[in-house]
Amino acid sequence: MITGSSLELPPELAHLRTLALDLRWSWSHVADALWEHVDPILWRRTRNPWLILQTVGTGRLRQLAADPRFRALIEELEQEREAAHGTRAWFAQTHAGARLRRVAYFSMEYGLTEGLPLYSGGLGVLAGDHLKTASELGVPLVAVGLLYQQGYFRQGLDPSGAQLAFFPFNDPTQLPVQPLRDADGEWLHVAVPLPGRALWLRTWQVQVGRVRLCPLDSNSPLNSPPDRGITSELYGGGPELRLQQEMVLGIGGYRLLEALDLVPDVCHLNEGHSAFVVLERARRFMQAHDLPFRVALTATRAGNLFTTHTPVAAGFDRFAPDLFAHYMGPYAAELGLSMDALLALGRARPEDSSEPFQMAWLALHGAGAVNGVSRLHGAVSRGLFQPLFPRWPTPEVPVGHVTNGVHVPSWDSPAADRLWTKACGKSRWREATGTMEASIRALDDRTLWELRTANRRRLVDWARMRLVCQSRQWGPSIPAPETALDPDALTLGFARRFATYKRPDLLLHDPERLERLLRDPHRPVQLL
Repeated sequence: MITGSSLELPPELAHLRTLALDLRWSWSHVADALWEHVDPILWRRTRNPWLILQTVGTGRLRQLAADPRFRALIEELEQEREAAHGTRAWFAQTHAGARLRRVAYFSMEYGLTEGLPLYSGGLGVLAGDHLKTASELGVPLVAVGLLYQQGYFRQGLDPSGAQLAFFPFNDPTQLPVQPLRDADGEWLHVAVPLPGRALWLRTWQVQVGRVRLCPLDSNSPLNSPPDRGITSELYGGGPELRLQQEMVLGIGGYRLLEALDLVPDVCHLNEGHSAFVVLERARRFMQAHDLPFRVALTATRAGNLFTTHTPVAAGFDRFAPDLFAHYMGPYAAELGLSMDALLALGRARPEDSSEPFQMAWLALHGAGAVNGVSRLHGAVSRGLFQPLFPRWPTPEVPVGHVTNGVHVPSWDSPAADRLWTKACGKSRWREATGTMEASIRALDDRTLWELRTANRRRLVDWARMRLVCQSRQWGPSIPAPETALDPDALTLGFARRFATYKRPDLLLHDPERLERLLRDPHRPVQLL
């Protein structure tokens, strides 16, 4: 399978293409100076090297091609990238004899970089960190998702402070994605059955270091205008659109892997959105071995892993029986199941014909292992999934936990990365970390405090810039926005969705204490 791009660069700058398309730049920081040199304004505003290459003029490219130092930097960075990919990583060192060939990771969203806005919040950012970590560790992983035309909304505020929602268009030609093409150079499409028609999905590739992310989108001329919009918004529309998107992710995603000859040993479902994977995987096994669906589901179940992040039952996707039957009726026939039998896989009480079909129930029925994302969340999840195990004591419900982690280099600012590199080396997180604590402790307190202060000041500068822009658009909402906030005060940031289960009002639990903290003249505190 090949990817295609129409970008033409001078031969001396050819490696800029691979450097821009490999999202490893988003966490390594080694190429920041290169992209800033190409177009400093666009780099600061977009952090999207591929967009910069699509935008820069031919005159500037000729100028860069004639610069021997710039050419040498490109060559150095490409050699460094190839060396990083070629290094025998943790998985190969630790599991040299492993029979595991490939893990497929399915997620509704991925937060990899601001230059590829396919995420809304924590679930996507965690999925992005998962791919980056798999790349660093050399885990044989391929990921599947959706390429949204608009994605999640961008927030703005009106003069009264009310939220405004904006949906900028995600132009694929300006995103670090490439179409997947077959051996004849044709754009690879896969089909998903919808009532009375096939939905044709375009296929793409995103390079995340060693890992490939293969997103799908429905915005193909082969589809009707309404169907082209199925992958328009992330978490937009109503239940019907959500059901369509989850069919694309689960059924279409597994079919894409088969078309790419990337059939996985393990399918990892990041939340219940992708639970249709278990049906499609069982269907393909059933066809290949001429087995009944129930036998095929049992045979493939051990290779499916379901990670749940939801702490409340209301957070699981559920669909009315009539809506589900309308879209999944023909597919049920392919599985050799009646609609009642298929609906039962998503119900806690199969005999209740009014109970909605719940994706988390399907994932649990089709997965050999289930985990929450912390010790406490594992316990909470055992309570949530208790209805599927009515005769089991809650502590024995088969849900474990794997505590969420982060890909640390992605969260290091450029200044922090420079300091940690000086103290511990650039490969500090890809190698044994036994001596890292001692190396960090060797740094003097003043150096660490200066780093923290400088990062806080950059945050305040950014907030002031936003306030000034809002003041120019709507009029000043606060006096002197260019001097708002104190760059030397303890700053508490809140940047989460205002959902009840996230307990956004926790700060107001003790108003008197909060007021004392905010009014303390000797230890200033501010909220952002």
